[in-house]
Order: sequence, then C-alpha cells, then structure tokens
Amino acid sequence: MFSGSIPALVTPFAADGGFAEDAFRALVEWQIEEGSAGLVPCGTTGEAATLTYDEHFGVVRVCVEQAAGRVPILAGAGSNDTRVAIANLHAAKAAGADAALMVPPYYNRPSQEGIFRHFEAIAAETPLPIVLYNVPGRTVTDIQPATMARIVKAFPGVFIGVKDATGNLGRVTEQRLGCGDEFVQLSGNDETALAFNAMGGVGCISVTGNVAPRLCADFQAAWATGDIAQARALHDRLYPLHLAMFTDASPGPVKYALGKVKPYWPLHLRLPMTEAGEMARAAVDAAMTQARIGS
Repeated sequence: MFSGSIPALVTPFAADGGFAEDAFRALVEWQIEEGSAGLVPCGTTGEAATLTYDEHFGVVRVCVEQAAGRVPILAGAGSNDTRVAIANLHAAKAAGADAALMVPPYYNRPSQEGIFRHFEAIAAETPLPIVLYNVPGRTVTDIQPATMARIVKAFPGVFIGVKDATGNLGRVTEQRLGCGDEFVQLSGNDETALAFNAMGGVGCISVTGNVAPRLCADFQAAWATGDIAQARALHDRLYPLHLAMFTDASPGPVKYALGKVKPYWPLHLRLPMTEAGEMARAAVDAAMTQARIGS
C-alpha cells in the first residue's frame, strides 16, 4: 500500500489559529499533482499535538475527501493511552483513512513488554492496518527490533510496516530479518533515505516533500527503477534542504520554506511551536537556492 515519497503534511493555520481548510485542500491537490505516492495528515509535522480531537480527525477527513482515492492516506492516530489510541483508530477509519500511523506510548516510557501489550490491545480492536512509527528522539520510547518482530508475527496482516526515524540504518536489516520481506520499511529521515533504501527500505515519509514534492517523488522513482546515479544526484541536490528542515524546531523551517513556494497560503504555527529563527531561515534560503526551488 505504501512506498515512494509520502509527505508528512503540514497543517495550515490562519492568523487566528484556525484550521485553514482551503489551503490544506490546495496542498493535498498540489502534492498529488506533483507525484507524491501517499499522504500523512496529522503527524508530528502536522502539529497533531496542538489539534483537538475533532480538529484532528476533521483534518484527516478533508485530506481523504480531497485525495478522492488517488493516493492512500496514512493518518496519524497514536497516543500514550492505549484506550485513546484504540478510539483514534476508529475515528481514523470513520474519516476514511486507509491505514494508521501509530507511535508507541510516549512520556510514560513503558517497558518492551508494555509496548508489546499496548499494540496487542490495539490489534484486538483495530479496524485499519497499522504502520508503526518508531521515533525515540521524540517519544523517549524505542521499539527494539526483537519487540517489533514479536508484534508483527503475533498479529499477521495488522502491522504492515514501520516509519523508522531512529537514524540507525542497521535497523533496516534487523527489522527485515525479524519481520519478513513483505514488511514495509519507510524512512522517517529524508537525509538518510538513500541509504535506507539501499538497506531494504521502499520509501520515505518525508518532511522535505512538503516543499519539493516533485523532486522527492522523482528521487524515489529513480531508486525504484534502478537508476542509482539519478537517485544519488537528486539526493545530493536535496540534501542541504533535508538538513535545513531541522535547523529549528519543526515544523517552523518547513512552513517557512513552503511559504516561499506558496506565498499566499496561511502557514502560521500554533504555540508552543514558533516561526523559524533567523539562522534557520538563512539555512533554508541557501538550501532552496541550491536545490533550485521557489523564487
């Protein structure tokens, strides 16, 4: 279901903090026109932590409506409360999502047994296939490869893949050996997506894809068709931009960059997230010039 370039979409906000639905619909349409292979609404980049429950699944619904079946929708739905995570899955299904992206419980820091039992409870009630999202830099909880293999093998057909944002490329091999060749592995880091694919990945849930969807899609397509030289060339062209996306707290830099491409879209942030600082803006400007993106 999922491969290629799959942007983790920003959520446009108006100056008063409200969801800018028209801009979001335009973003979804542009992404599909530019070749994105799937879309992730309400992930970290979408500022999901600042959305109310109704807003969250309203954004998912709008994404599904605008995509109209042209690409699969992977909705952010995780929680550190198992009961809430289960409710989120049903809400994502009701909103029309094709699958759900689920982090392990954050902040309360469960053991590996606790992580397994969390997903065991979810598996018993989920109406959607699930892509695990392992991002210990944000959750302080790491799904170890042995635990991931245990989860995937215990519930065939439920946990279909992983967005791996550990930054540990060796995990790709460990997870393939533990979870099987059919288990979909997607990079959670743009800057290592080339090496991630070489280790056995099949795509990237991308931040940079918000700003450069065509280039990110072309990069993944080049790799998939065996054009390694072209994939490397596009990787090199985009690499400074990948890094610039995280020169300040995300999604500040990516919203700044997208504003340079789409200057009429309302791309405000909700507190506690703030606009990219001066150094981050300079890094984004330089990277976009090198990548030949925007004005």
